[in-house]
Amino acid sequence: MPPPAAPPIGLHLTRTARVVGRAFDDALAAAGGSLPVWLVLLSLKAQRLDNQRQMADAIGIQGATLTHHLNLMEADGLVTRRRDPHNRRVHVVELTEAGEALFQRLRAIAGSFDRQLRNGLSGADVATFARVLDRLRDNVASWEEL
Repeated sequence: MPPPAAPPIGLHLTRTARVVGRAFDDALAAAGGSLPVWLVLLSLKAQRLDNQRQMADAIGIQGATLTHHLNLMEADGLVTRRRDPHNRRVHVVELTEAGEALFQRLRAIAGSFDRQLRNGLSGADVATFARVLDRLRDNVASWEEL
């Protein structure tokens, strides 16, 4: 069997995603954060969620993993958690001043990182890339259904 003319697209995507992901992790770490912390902070700023389960779903992690991250963030003074007086099973999570400051630093890093990723790409390139990523996601979903 002759070798493929080009690497399989899934392999190319996986390798690229790993390099981009590591670079983003490094950029967040240099500013005092991490990807999980950024996702929690972003979730708290972007939407009002009724409970931690909704936050975990929005971020794309398991509830126990979110609890672990929230415990660390609370210990670091980035968030506070308190029981909802109307439903004692629900924790209300809020940013502290330190959490807000970290959010602003990480937001600046994420914006700079995104601008670097878009360097040399037109708006049409980015739109096409987004459509291709969506198609790949949909193709994988239909593969899993087989």
